[in-house]
Amino acid sequence: MPASMKTNVKINLGLNVLRRREDGYHDIETLFVPYDGLGDELSVTPADTLSIDILSGAPVGWAPEEDLTMKAWRLLKTDFPALPPVHIRLRKGAPVGAGLGGGSADAAACLQALNRLFSLGLNTEMLAGYASRLGADCAFFLYNRPMLGEGRGDRLTPFPIDLGAYEIRVAMPDGISVSTAQAYRGVLEAKKRADLPEIPLREALRYPVPAWKAVLKNDFEATVFPQFPAIAALKQAFYEDGAVYAAMSGSGAAVFGLFAR
Repeated sequence: MPASMKTNVKINLGLNVLRRREDGYHDIETLFVPYDGLGDELSVTPADTLSIDILSGAPVGWAPEEDLTMKAWRLLKTDFPALPPVHIRLRKGAPVGAGLGGGSADAAACLQALNRLFSLGLNTEMLAGYASRLGADCAFFLYNRPMLGEGRGDRLTPFPIDLGAYEIRVAMPDGISVSTAQAYRGVLEAKKRADLPEIPLREALRYPVPAWKAVLKNDFEATVFPQFPAIAALKQAFYEDGAVYAAMSGSGAAVFGLFAR
């Protein structure tokens, strides 16, 4: 009997890159917010050998055996040696290289499916420990409610916020994807050159939503927009269409807008 799940993606309300860490990663602060307008379909079935089928309208850009869902199985296998092989079927609906966390959502869903299918007895906090080893934003998808992300983005704190008065729209320029490494390259130097005052995220989020345009920013826009003007143009188009707030999500290339209902 397969375990089947549908996933969603996330948007980032604000993303401050604070400093480079000694381990090579960066400390950030961001608010992860779930968005269910895009997502993938995942099914996990016991099998004789470990395998995966990725169904996508466009090439995904990585070897199937390196998909995060396969890595999730291998990670659990180290602590649960009796974990049987499975066949994973992944139908992609979320865009790749969009800054929406589609792959992280798949990995989180796979952990949940394996836990349920084989009665591993892992609670949400335990699953989050595994998820954070697969990706900085992966654990967020186990909670799937607004969460403040700090550290690498893996230190999560619930952050109640009501966006019920707004419609979220997400779009992405055709043919563009942005690697996270590409977005991080030079981001701190770009911030320094801009010489803008940095408002702590918690403080910025206390402002009324129409004021966010002036106080809530995504630091990655400073490095991504010059390389990909089409992403900057998409953000501007959201404002021209009446968005009260618009920003790039994560490291791009997707852009979202908040529109008053």
